[in-house]
Amino acid sequence: MSLLSVLTLDENELVACVACGLCLPHCPTYRVTGLEAASPRGRIAAMQAVQFGDAPLDATFERYMEECVQCRGCEAACPSSVPFGHLMEGARGVLHEQRRSERRWRRRLAEWLGYRLVLPRHRLLLALTWLLLVAQRLHLVPRRLGLPRLSVRSLARRLRVPAGDAPDAYLFTGCVMDAWQRDTHRAAIRVMAATGARPGLPRGGADCCGALHVHAGREEEARRLARRVIAALPGTAPVVVDSAGCAAAMKDYGRLLDTDEARTFATRVRDFSEWLARQPPPAVRADGGRVVVQDPCHLRHVQHADGAVREVLGRAYELAETDDDGLCCGAGGAYNALQPALATQIRDRKVEAIRRAAGDGRPRVASANPGCAMHLAAAGLDVRHPADLLAEALE
Repeated sequence: MSLLSVLTLDENELVACVACGLCLPHCPTYRVTGLEAASPRGRIAAMQAVQFGDAPLDATFERYMEECVQCRGCEAACPSSVPFGHLMEGARGVLHEQRRSERRWRRRLAEWLGYRLVLPRHRLLLALTWLLLVAQRLHLVPRRLGLPRLSVRSLARRLRVPAGDAPDAYLFTGCVMDAWQRDTHRAAIRVMAATGARPGLPRGGADCCGALHVHAGREEEARRLARRVIAALPGTAPVVVDSAGCAAAMKDYGRLLDTDEARTFATRVRDFSEWLARQPPPAVRADGGRVVVQDPCHLRHVQHADGAVREVLGRAYELAETDDDGLCCGAGGAYNALQPALATQIRDRKVEAIRRAAGDGRPRVASANPGCAMHLAAAGLDVRHPADLLAEALE
């Protein structure tokens, strides 16, 4: 039978692809496999076969969709402006509803624990982070996982902002970054204050933006989290986000929720460097050191804010560019956990490009996304957030 009623993607978006192939060099999974089924063109053809033809919504189709890292590099290269990210999110949403019972019980349990139990409950995430810290001290956590070195001092101290009236800008703290990379938030607050701004923090409820849920096709859960985030950040002040993946998701709240309130909120969201580039420049000293800029995909291809990173970092550092046209590093949110072999092959190419850009010595790498930073650190690179680098350069 036709499965038109099963895979219900936007038909205008689905037929926009003309199969020209210009996206192929920009697709990391196609680059490492050479397989048409691992390309954007091939995945769209598979979607069309299910929606318009008699192809089944089976395990093979699911594998094609899940092997996509969702970097959206194909969108930047597409002359037809195919919204591949929306198509992939829609396909994964249907797969989540129709095929989750077919998945192995271990994966279903892990997804329930992560998406339903831990990420939406920040206190629980913090409690588990303390346990992870103890495991690190007992050398039970392999370094190859790339997890940051957790600090008792950092976890025990709450984030604080300068006292004052209504904030000039909020800093969105989120889930994993506040648990594992809170010192980066502190650096961002220091740099924001150095511009003369009064940074503020969200009210309770901004535990998670829902980006990972959207990537996994769990859109209803993402909507619930998005409503909580919007309620926790009232007013009209800009919402500054130092996680590229979170900022990209929050800028898409208008489409996700389809309300005027969500669309208005989305216009307030700024990546950290994007916001900073519009402020009076803080006083920084020229470090003189070289930093290789690694663009997280959701900063470069979705937010188009990669120029702002270079503008603010260039005030203090000598910047080096990779020669791979911003190809993905393979992190992809939970992708490196679900597709470790492909994620590693993709990362190997990125690491080679970073080392070529750095020249001699161990490169310092600037990356504005926690997933990218951890994934690259697992390969032995020294990866820093732009906020950390700028805080170190403040006079």
